[in-house]
Amino acid sequence: MTLTGRHVSYWIDSTLPSSYPTLSQNVTVDVAIVGAGLAGVTTAKLLKQAGKTVALIEADRIGVGVSGHTTAKVAALQQLIYAELIEQHGKEKAQLFGESNRAAIARLADLIAAENIDCDFERKANYTFATDADGLAKVKKEVEAAQSLGLPASFVESVDLPFPITGAIMMPDEAQFHPRKFTLAIAATLPGDGSYVFEQTRVKTVEDEGPCRVITHNGSTVTAQDVVIATNLPILDIGLYFAKTYPKRSYIVGGHIDPAQAPQGMYIGVGDNYRSIRSTPTDDGGTVLMVGGEGHKVGKDDATDERFERLESYLRSTFGVEPEYRWSTQDYISFDKLPYIGNLTPAHQHTYVATGFSLWGMAKSVLSAMVLSDRILGIHNPWADLYEATRPTPFVTSTSIQQNLEVGAHWVGDRLKGLFDSTDSVEPGVGKLVTHNGSKIAAYRDDSGQLHTVSAVCPHLGCIVAWNQAEKSWDCPCHGSRFSCEGNILHGPAVKPLEQKVCD
Repeated sequence: MTLTGRHVSYWIDSTLPSSYPTLSQNVTVDVAIVGAGLAGVTTAKLLKQAGKTVALIEADRIGVGVSGHTTAKVAALQQLIYAELIEQHGKEKAQLFGESNRAAIARLADLIAAENIDCDFERKANYTFATDADGLAKVKKEVEAAQSLGLPASFVESVDLPFPITGAIMMPDEAQFHPRKFTLAIAATLPGDGSYVFEQTRVKTVEDEGPCRVITHNGSTVTAQDVVIATNLPILDIGLYFAKTYPKRSYIVGGHIDPAQAPQGMYIGVGDNYRSIRSTPTDDGGTVLMVGGEGHKVGKDDATDERFERLESYLRSTFGVEPEYRWSTQDYISFDKLPYIGNLTPAHQHTYVATGFSLWGMAKSVLSAMVLSDRILGIHNPWADLYEATRPTPFVTSTSIQQNLEVGAHWVGDRLKGLFDSTDSVEPGVGKLVTHNGSKIAAYRDDSGQLHTVSAVCPHLGCIVAWNQAEKSWDCPCHGSRFSCEGNILHGPAVKPLEQKVCD
């Protein structure tokens, strides 16, 4: 089967490129925010509204990272979460979780209205549905859990999808929007009066002494009283967030559908092969239907093209929609199901992080902005303690043990891959691990026959990268860094590219 959708996110394809300057001289502000996705942009906006000067610093362009590759559901109903939260954390904390995510949706709606932002924001009913008896039992348990917390959830026996279900939990008045239209609009309000937006500016490190210093790869520095690291996974290894989470990729395809035939709510299934479904209006009056799923741990599957194939087939067979877009994204799963929002470490009183959004980053990004802006402004936030980034972490759980054992296994075992292969064995259109002069090499031969060779050792913590066939990238199976076939950084936490290698 041949993939038909263009390899681009609809959100990025339907918006114009941004063009903010690169940081080229030292600047001083009250707060520096590293990462211009939804969490970073919204944090910068709330702080500037409160009278702070800010510098928003982005390694690429505004909103083209994880926030530009999501399904953009802004939801407190996050598939199946409340029954597990009650079991793991108790009813009080589970209730705070629901309350805070609902408040984040309301805050986003208020901000969009106040700034008059055209970003296709719509209030929608949100559904988690089952198609078999096992899934139905889980859905009913989730309904009971959500209702026990005072959430406005209900059980429904049918939805407007073109296939039968056994039942679903419905949460009314949730939301969806166009994430890049929003981030671009908010970013445009930031420059001026001592505040800045910088793109194409990769941060190397942050020093938290006296005033903080954000040091970039080109040598320029931003000096600030406080720094927020909003880079999906923190680019700073301090705090061990790479060990308190694990990276997961998921895939999305989309195509135009007759607006009259488009499902009206937001949907996600339960079970291993679940599908996430939503539609979005287009600027020309049409509708694009999106289907997501096929998630797996980063770097664990090199046959990623088959995952796109299954989603494209589902889009055609279930909805009669021809795929026009395909893209992927990744997020970091928190072992205790709660995001980490707060100080980087107890010793870092002026450096903050927001990470571990566990595939539901839209509401949690806005929530992070609310919590961190309050912290910096000295305002009590009722949810700060629940999400405190320095809270005791459950390393000793079956999931955390398994994930960190896998990291160790990759670190050792992957060094044996390609031990006896040379660059001559790399066929056109294929990436492969090979050995050259005793060094582990990541080699890719493009369709024209040109060979691209870089070090296979991830500069983050030394794991060996794996080839991603569908996206022609080298992905680190340990902590989720991703690189182009030329070695350039596509996704952190790495802050250095793969080293170029010449294979004669």
